[in-house]
Amino acid sequence: MNDRDLRVFEAVARTGGIGRAAAELNTVQSNVTARIRALEEELGLPLFERHSRGVVLTAAGRRLLPYAGRVGQLLADAARAARDDGTPGGPLTLGALETTAALRLSPALAAYAAAHPAVDLALRTGTTAELVAEVLARRVDGTFVCGPVHHPDLAAEVVFEEELVLLTAPGAGGLDRLLADGTASGGLRIVVLRAGCSYRQRLEEVLARRGAVGLRRLEFGTLEAIFGCVAAGLGITLLPRALIGPVWAAGRVAVHGLTPAEARVETLFIRHRDAPETSALTAFLDLFRADGAVRAAE
Repeated sequence: MNDRDLRVFEAVARTGGIGRAAAELNTVQSNVTARIRALEEELGLPLFERHSRGVVLTAAGRRLLPYAGRVGQLLADAARAARDDGTPGGPLTLGALETTAALRLSPALAAYAAAHPAVDLALRTGTTAELVAEVLARRVDGTFVCGPVHHPDLAAEVVFEEELVLLTAPGAGGLDRLLADGTASGGLRIVVLRAGCSYRQRLEEVLARRGAVGLRRLEFGTLEAIFGCVAAGLGITLLPRALIGPVWAAGRVAVHGLTPAEARVETLFIRHRDAPETSALTAFLDLFRADGAVRAAE
């Protein structure tokens, strides 16, 4: 058994077919078939069940698959570590909440790109749930998410603290009035990002503590769309106070404070515990560590 055999095995398992794996690996089907057969003969067990639409893993194949993935990732990490001479360079893929990207990251990204031109920097945005999954799958080197996040495979640092506020249309009144009006009209509408957004979950919890039930949800794909809908009186939302003013014109929405326990939220930077902290990633985090704001997440 060697790393090439395991790479072929993992590709067949992931794509569900010999032909699809061969196309991905840029080789011929007969080569993939030969490697799988050789691996099965060495182990003395079938790894796949063949059928007309492709292949599925046997019980032995399912047991082997996690190790195949880890071996491939370990080899990639080893090569990356060997090439890392302490000078930031190569690819660096980061993730961030849209709010964090809009509010906090632009100056840091600009400074980083100017200081380290040899780094190929990429930024992906998404919800906290989506970004946690990206880190666990090792598709990003690290990401900014809304805390708390607890997972044994993740290392986390607190990088920012935000104050969350309720946003409504001007003249809509306070939360008590909104809840009363929502009950009378058949349901309060909340304007939110898709499922997996931490601010959406926090808003639903805030309203649930006040007895709000039967919430009607308006889902949008961008913060700009959410802000515009709230300003137009279509519903309410929950976002960091700091976004109002620097990002959007003040006065287009009314801002309502929450209790300290409800309002305070930490933005974490998380990464996979098993992933090496490359020079490129260390240099990026140093931009935030330098001012003493970064601390270990509890």
